[in-house]
Amino acid sequence: MATNFKNQMREVMSEAWRMFRITGESFAECLKKSWLLLKLKLAMKKRTVQFFYQKVSGEIRQAFGTLEENVIAGNVKGTGRKPNDNLFTYFDKEKNEFRSFKKFNIIKIA
Repeated sequence: MATNFKNQMREVMSEAWRMFRITGESFAECLKKSWLLLKLKLAMKKRTVQFFYQKVSGEIRQAFGTLEENVIAGNVKGTGRKPNDNLFTYFDKEKNEFRSFKKFNIIKIA
């Protein structure tokens, strides 16, 4: 259990530093968003989650996404694209396809 917490802390901190270097926002803001992303990922592995993020166009998007194994397993086609550390990819339950958003654009989890 302690190892899992250490790994989560490492993930949160490295994500926050990456955001800090890329965006130039305050480290506190980057850390807050990094924690929010971890909470979103953990919740999505168990159920469908409603959350909000800002699209590149500036529009606020309400999304219902999941990362549940039993839901996404049948929807993965091919190997996908090369992973991008700046994007959060999820399965959109409304569109029944994978979507992604820039990690720093997360606003809140409902």
